Amino acid sequence: MTARLTRASAGVRPPAPVRAVHLGLGAFHRAHQAAYTMADPDWGVAAYTFRNTELPRTLTEQDGLFSLQVRDDGDTEAVIVDAISRAHPGCDSEQWLADLASPEVALLTLTITEAGYRVSGDPDGTAIGRVLAGLRGRYRAGGAPIALVPCDNLPGNGGVLREAIRTAAAREDAGFRAWAEDQVSFVDTVVDRITPATTEQDLATAAQLTGFEDRAPVVTEPFSEWLLAGDFPLGRPAWEEAGARFVDDLAAYEQRKLWFLNGAHTLLAYAGLALGCATVDEAVRHPVLARLTALWWDVASRHASLRAQELADYRQRLLLRFSSRGVRHNLLQIASDGSQKIPARILPVLLAERAAQRMPDAPVAALAGWLIHLRENPVTDPCADELVPLARSADAVRAVLSAVDSSLAEDRELVAAVGDHVQRLREATGRIA
Repeated sequence: MTARLTRASAGVRPPAPVRAVHLGLGAFHRAHQAAYTMADPDWGVAAYTFRNTELPRTLTEQDGLFSLQVRDDGDTEAVIVDAISRAHPGCDSEQWLADLASPEVALLTLTITEAGYRVSGDPDGTAIGRVLAGLRGRYRAGGAPIALVPCDNLPGNGGVLREAIRTAAAREDAGFRAWAEDQVSFVDTVVDRITPATTEQDLATAAQLTGFEDRAPVVTEPFSEWLLAGDFPLGRPAWEEAGARFVDDLAAYEQRKLWFLNGAHTLLAYAGLALGCATVDEAVRHPVLARLTALWWDVASRHASLRAQELADYRQRLLLRFSSRGVRHNLLQIASDGSQKIPARILPVLLAERAAQRMPDAPVAALAGWLIHLRENPVTDPCADELVPLARSADAVRAVLSAVDSSLAEDRELVAAVGDHVQRLREATGRIA
């Protein structure tokens, strides 16, 4: 009988002291930040979910351990990650407040998705509200400084988090707001590692590779990147030992990642689903989508800041990563939260092209695919209640474009082009729009 994965059964060190807290416990955090933190044995992570209780319970039973399966086309290797010292469900607010108040805790990392940074109305119950509550408790407990490290795909994500906290704290007392300005550091990051959802087969593979029963394995690709810019007033793990890079200015790298990788993923997700594809590797091999992806990278290159050769090399690496059958990244997973992703990933390039009086095929196809997705597929999006009826209305193209950027709806040529591309995508599958 296969032994359950625990620190005792695997002969793994005891949990490290908790010096970092994470909000948004899921597969990406465990494939990325937790894997980097494992390089420094003096730092343990207390990781919190939102509403999920099963994953924290499973990780607690496994003493925070899980196997990370790194898959290439031909081979799969597994490593046991031991950086998580404690895992907690979102309802464990008392421990959350205690951890954030502790002067031993030096930083908070976040993977809360792009939608998690929206602040409207009462922030209580939101990710930003939870962070604000933790900071308020830290201030009252003595006010030790702390670094906040967002790891979501947003341009200037540290600045976005800073503004979200400022907005949410508008009614707090002046002393707390002054402390938050002076003692809370907001670190900008660029993160990259393709991490699909775990399947039942991955559990069986974990047992084969590790010899242990692991009920919380994570699958990922060999490539990983983490770029950071900002201050850590109470120190940080030696993430550079695992390959993290600390730079002065992230803007060009953020742009490269958001446009070339995330933008291509968004294009493949929406146009790919419309054409009947299910995964990234399947989509990037489809002749129509392969052409659109190349066109997208061509048009994005016209507006990118990095040197042409560096962008060309990055494109080649992306094509290899997208084509790998070792990691099956589901398009429906990527298609979530389009109202948050499209403005950051697609619209900057599209608007620059329209300002130059050009009508680029690839971003138009992405918008057309999104419209079809809103009409026909299960939609996970904070604006779904608004967008789905608009996508099914008589003036669908104009209405949906207006919901993300009013200037798009006023561009008659663009509205017509998106409508035409909806028809083209539907005809490509033998359906009528």
